Amino acid sequence: MKALDQPIRVGDIVDALGGELRGDPDTPLNQLASLEQAQSGSISFIAGAQYKAALAATKASVVIMVAEYANLHDGPVIITVDPYLYFARLTQWWKKHVQGLQAHLAERIAPSATIHPTAHVADTATIGAGAVIDAYARIGEHTQIGAQSYIGIHASVGHDSYIAPLVSIMNECRVGNFTRIHSGSVIGADGFGYAPENKRWVKIEQLGGVLIGDHVEIGANTCVDRGALEDTVIGDGVKLDNLIQIAHNVHVGDDTAMASCVGISGSTHIGKRCIIGGAVGMAGHLEIVDDVVVMAATNVTRSISKPGFYSGIVPFDEANAWRKNAAMFRQLSHMRDRIRALEKQVSNLTTNSTDKTHD
Repeated sequence: MKALDQPIRVGDIVDALGGELRGDPDTPLNQLASLEQAQSGSISFIAGAQYKAALAATKASVVIMVAEYANLHDGPVIITVDPYLYFARLTQWWKKHVQGLQAHLAERIAPSATIHPTAHVADTATIGAGAVIDAYARIGEHTQIGAQSYIGIHASVGHDSYIAPLVSIMNECRVGNFTRIHSGSVIGADGFGYAPENKRWVKIEQLGGVLIGDHVEIGANTCVDRGALEDTVIGDGVKLDNLIQIAHNVHVGDDTAMASCVGISGSTHIGKRCIIGGAVGMAGHLEIVDDVVVMAATNVTRSISKPGFYSGIVPFDEANAWRKNAAMFRQLSHMRDRIRALEKQVSNLTTNSTDKTHD
């Protein structure tokens, strides 16, 4: 990352984020860095014992750590119970500080932006070059709309949100507060709905919208389709990675996270605090309860009614061994029938032996 031209005092960080500072509060900082890449002026963190060697060799001016490591660093330290979480909050604070320093360089509304006369854009919002804010759309306070993004008719984005360049938020879709949507994502494209007629397909118009909650983050090139009649719903605190497909009428519960390349079919409801691994596929019209973890590449074909860990992918192996296992996998049904027949024979033999003993 680029170093700041105007350093920040470590004391200002502790004043904003808390923690116990041991050392000079006036220590200047101009960069966040890993322990290995840190230089004078950097602030870093140690998240576990496996990084003690890196801590001993680091050139960081300040390190965030738990109390038991405090004597392992000669310079100032910030003591906290969870250094990784502290560093996460520091990245947010740092970015806002840098954006504040750069705010005077940006125009609030770019000359090439198009804002419909009926749209409402808050006085503190910024609209990038070539962006379009369509009729009756609403943009909240301190929200940024990136270059060439589109906010549709009767669509809305709440306050303190960030819409990256080249995002489309289609008609009648609503995005909450403190939400981030990255480039290439489309919110509110038509769901995949068709009725068969004489070996052809008749389109079902998708008349619902999309409702996205607060503190949501949606990665690049992710699609959330609009509902057929009711809205597709993304709950508060949901985190979606890049390249995810959320089909029409899906509900994703609060604080659920999905890794890249997940596909959720229509009308499936996913509970709160679930974790969905990369490349998971879910069939439509399923019910997934709260606190479910689905391992990567699992194909979920039925509802999950009990919290826990679920997996359904064959692990990789050396190619020849995998081929042998795959061949046996195709014979499982036949092998099952043979085992049942053998069990029946053993049972008959046991019964006959018992009868002869009694005789």
